[in-house]
Amino acid sequence: MLFQRRPLAAVIGGLLLSCAAHAGKLAIVIDDFGYRPSEENKVLQMPAAISVAVLPDAPGARQMATKAHQSGHEVLIHLPMAPLSKQPLEKNTLTPEMSSEEIARILRSAVNNVPYAVGLNNHMGSKMTSSLPGMQKVMQALNQYNFYFLDSMTIGNSQSVPAAQGTRVKVLKRRVFLDDSQDINAVRQQFARAVKLAQRDGYAIAIGHPHPNTVRVLQQMLPTLPADITLVRPSQLLNEPQHGATTAPAKPQPRPQKPGFQPPGLCKVQPQPVPAVKALGVVWESVASGSLATTLRQLF
Repeated sequence: MLFQRRPLAAVIGGLLLSCAAHAGKLAIVIDDFGYRPSEENKVLQMPAAISVAVLPDAPGARQMATKAHQSGHEVLIHLPMAPLSKQPLEKNTLTPEMSSEEIARILRSAVNNVPYAVGLNNHMGSKMTSSLPGMQKVMQALNQYNFYFLDSMTIGNSQSVPAAQGTRVKVLKRRVFLDDSQDINAVRQQFARAVKLAQRDGYAIAIGHPHPNTVRVLQQMLPTLPADITLVRPSQLLNEPQHGATTAPAKPQPRPQKPGFQPPGLCKVQPQPVPAVKALGVVWESVASGSLATTLRQLF
């Protein structure tokens, strides 16, 4: 009987080890680099796995991209794309009506202004990313570069994945916005949510901005990450199965903006399938609380 029970314990242990092996990847990207050197320099003092997305026409774009690269951080182009709402736009904001040639020209300019970039994500963009023809033109232009596309998921029906079909462009999706609300407790809650999603689903991508409270929360919480969480760059997640995006439950509050700054858009909450890791966790909790756990403890 003992011979029969030991393999069962080994199986359970192996399943738990498998869960742990896939529970720990968290990528954090800080958008809107190029306008706030004081806060941005604090981000660059954080672990090198924290990535930065630089607005290509920001006054400090080239300097901050170079400094980020020299500090070991992964650099993305934070390319402005048209939102559905009416608000001031960054220079060279992509719109669905633009020709392929105009989009290619803007992308070339962005690549020139943001050296060392290896990926690209959208600044705002709910109108652009929900347009399949528009995003197909973006992906065709991106196909000329060895870039991945990180979809900020500012709208639930983004067309980035189907638009990338037939190209070499790999698409990642944001799971959590850290600072739709800049209240420090809300930012902490969103950071904790990103950690839980990484533990549950194997990985998560969180996007934040160089706001003082966001920087403060990262400074406080990064050193206390759970032992099963590893910070990674987005490029280290390119071969992971893609999940849908989630957003903060809180509605962002209106706040003054510096010229050129736009608050991140909101994405629609997408229904999520129950991942295998979460299902296994439920099974283990049931096992751990039952008589089998008592028997195993007695045997081992």
